[in-house]
Formats: sequence, structure tokens, C-alpha cells
Amino acid sequence: MSHIYLDNNATTKPFPEVIEAVAHHLGEHYANPGSRHAPGQAARQVLETARESMAEILGANPSEVVFTSGGTESTNLAIFGCTQGEPGTIALTIGEHPATLEACQHLEQQDWKLLMLDIDEDGRLLEEQYDSLPWDDLKLVTIILGHNETGVIQDVAPLAARCNEHGVPFHLDAVQAVGKIPVNFHELGVTTLALGAHKFHGPRGIGALLVRDDVRLAPFEFGGHQEAGRRPGTEPVALIAGMAKALEIWNAERDERLRNIAALRDRLEDGLLAGCPPAVVNGSREHRLPNTLNIAFPGLQGEALLIALDLEGVACSLGSTCASGSAEPAPILVAMNRPSEVYNASLRFSVSCENTIEEIDKAIQRIGAVVKRLRTMAKT
Repeated sequence: MSHIYLDNNATTKPFPEVIEAVAHHLGEHYANPGSRHAPGQAARQVLETARESMAEILGANPSEVVFTSGGTESTNLAIFGCTQGEPGTIALTIGEHPATLEACQHLEQQDWKLLMLDIDEDGRLLEEQYDSLPWDDLKLVTIILGHNETGVIQDVAPLAARCNEHGVPFHLDAVQAVGKIPVNFHELGVTTLALGAHKFHGPRGIGALLVRDDVRLAPFEFGGHQEAGRRPGTEPVALIAGMAKALEIWNAERDERLRNIAALRDRLEDGLLAGCPPAVVNGSREHRLPNTLNIAFPGLQGEALLIALDLEGVACSLGSTCASGSAEPAPILVAMNRPSEVYNASLRFSVSCENTIEEIDKAIQRIGAVVKRLRTMAKT
């Protein structure tokens, strides 16, 4: 039985063109891009062309693109780079990705205070709380743009405007958003923005942090002058070229791809709601990543569902892969006031342009059969 892969928020399969680009540049542009000789300068040209391409797609200046090893490092670089000096308050939401939460918890051990922003039952930030934030002591705001577990998209403009008014750095975790929805760094008005290539069919091990030109981050790694002194280490030219290629492929067919992926997600959602009642969709259905469905099957346990579905050839997840070892309920679902019979029975399905209508229909059948069987077993 072939597996139907519906876990694209965990990682995506690299496009064939991306694999070809990485292989080509590994062979042709192997020289160190920091070297002054001709092979090194040829590698540098590939590197800077990729930087310019990504900057144009993401609404940034090329000088604002800092290459990293991925989304986790990008977020760590932003958080630690923006929190130098006397401790103060960091504002974030419950249910942030572990890259954000654990970095902030590390700072909490160094006398920083963490302030959890309130969200509504759809997982969206409550704008009315912004005026009462401790702006005099607030040193950083960090928010996830498109939630990795629920897919909920935040309207960050009102908060970004207040941060700019008060001179507070604003970091945006856009790892799940870039390559799925349009993201424009300058229009968002944030200070830094993290992304990772393997979330949009690029290679693993490469990402970027967008850093506003007027902001100087304090480095937390040392050992070289690369990336304008913001991130040391010889740049992996082939991976960077692969990341740029993946983003270019997405951007070339952006609107059509978004519609097609949303149609697959909606087909899956409609099929499960009709075929597996009772079922509950978690999070805003209006403000959501086009590929993400977080759905609960009350009366069942998510872990048992996950194992049974894997045996039936459906790959999905309980939520954040980076927190998959935890037995605790997803904090974001608890914060959304979901009852235990919902958050304990929730799964995340995330589709991609690689999925087909036929796969979705097969998945609906397989998931429906598993849910029915487990509910029958639970009654006996």
C-alpha cells in the first residue's frame, strides 16, 4: 500500500528542479564564495543572484537577506540578536513554535519576563489588548504568522504599527507562510522575518532571516565575517541556489497554486466532516494557510489515530513535529479553549501541490474507515 503524504507542514518533497539545481551547483560552483580567485567569484555570483531573487519575491532588499541553516536558527538569531542589554519583557503567543518558545524561556532564566498575548477561540490575536501592553518595558514582540499546527494566519499590521510607534523590535516567524501565501517583508512592517526552504519544496538545512536595513543584530555565533558579520560560516552555495529555485517555482504559479492547494484542503475537510461525524475543525476557517487542516474526531485519542492511519497508508501528524515527543496537549488548542475531548482527538493534515484529487479521495476513505473502526472498538 502506497502512503498518501499529508504532512507537508513537517517537511515537503524537494521539487525535481531543486534537486537538479543543488546537484549542478555542488559540482560546478564548489569554490568558497569568500575567495578572491575566479572560481570563488563564480560561486559568489550564484550566491548573490539567489539573494537578489529571493529579496524581490519577498519584498525585501538584497542586503536584508541573511542566509542561515533554517527557520529554527533564523528565529534564534532574531530573538537573541534583539535582546541585548538590560532584561525587559518579551511578548509572544501561547502555542509559538518551539524555536521561539524555548529561546524565550532561555531568556526568562536570565531575568527576562514573558508576556503571553491573548487569542480568541479561532486562534487569532485580540487587537484590543495592544493598548494595555507594557510598552515602556517591552523589548521584543515575536509572533508566528501562519501557525504550524492550526494554519491560522495572524493580522500583524496593527501590532507592527504599535511596535514601530514605540520602537520595539518585532520578529515574525513566517516559516510556514513563505511559499504558501504572499509574504512582503516591507509591507508587513516587521523588524525580522524567519523562513526555511524545506517548507516550500526546497532543500533541508538552509533558510534565511530577513533583517531590516536600519537594524543591527548582535550576533550570537562567532567565527567569520560572512553575511555582513551577522552569521558566520561559509555559505552553502548549492543549498542557497536550491532554496531560491524553490521559491521562484512557487512564485511563478503563485495564484493558481494557492487555489489548487486550497481546493484539495477543502475537499479533504468536506469529506471528513461528512464522513466522520462528529468532527470539529480547529482554528479560523477564513484566515488560514491554504494547505492546513487541523481537525478533531471527538471520542478518540490522537495518538491512536495517528498510528492507525500510518498503518493504513496515510501520513499526518498530531501537530508540531519539533514537539512530537511531548505527551502534553497542544498548547495552542488549549489556549483556544478547546475541550479535552477535542484537543486530545486532533490531527493535522497538510497538503501540497504534489497531492492529487485521487489521493485526497483515497485518504478520505481510509481516514473514515479508521475513525469508524476505532469508535466501534471504543464502544465495546
